[in-house]
Amino acid sequence: MRIHIFGASGSGVTTLGKALSEQLNIEYFDSDDFFWLKTKVPFTEKQNPEIRNTTVSDILHTTDNWIFGGSMIHWGENIFPPFDLVIFIYLSPEIRMERLRKREFERYGEEIITNPQRAGKFEEFLEWAKDYDHDTGISNRTLNAHREWLSGIDVPLLEISGDYPVSDKINIILERINRIIYS
Repeated sequence: MRIHIFGASGSGVTTLGKALSEQLNIEYFDSDDFFWLKTKVPFTEKQNPEIRNTTVSDILHTTDNWIFGGSMIHWGENIFPPFDLVIFIYLSPEIRMERLRKREFERYGEEIITNPQRAGKFEEFLEWAKDYDHDTGISNRTLNAHREWLSGIDVPLLEISGDYPVSDKINIILERINRIIYS
C-alpha cells in the first residue's frame, strides 16, 4: 500500500502519518526530510530540488509499502510512484495557527520572541502558514492549489476535515483501506 497524506502546515499530517505507520507496520517518509537540509537550526536551508527529487524517487520506487506525508504538488512530474490512496487533511485555520504557534515555541523556545532575527522568521512563517487559507500570493502551498491538484488525480481519495482524535482518523483510514483492498 502506497499512501500519501497531506494538508496545511499544522494540520496533523506528520502525527497522523507516524501513527498510521505504526498501525500498518509500514515506513513513514516525511516530505520535510527531503525538502530541507539537516542544519543546526532546522527548516532554514532548502535541499537542491534535483537531489531532493532523485532521493525521494529512488526510495519510494524501491520500497513496496509506505506512507509519504507532506505536500509535494510542486515538486515535478514522474517523481512519485502511483499512490494507492491519497488522504487530504483539513483543519480550521484557527486551530492550525494555534498549533503552529505552540509547536514553534516548543521547537525554538523564547528565542522566537527575544532574538529579533528568529522573531522575524517566526512571524514570516506564520504569515506563510496563514496564507494557506487566504491565498494572497505569499505561498504556493495553498488550499486552492491542493484542491486543484486533487481534481486532477485518479486515485482513491479520502478527505478528513475537522479536529478529531488521531485514533478516530486511523479508524476512518483503515475502513477506507479495507474497502480498497476488498472491492
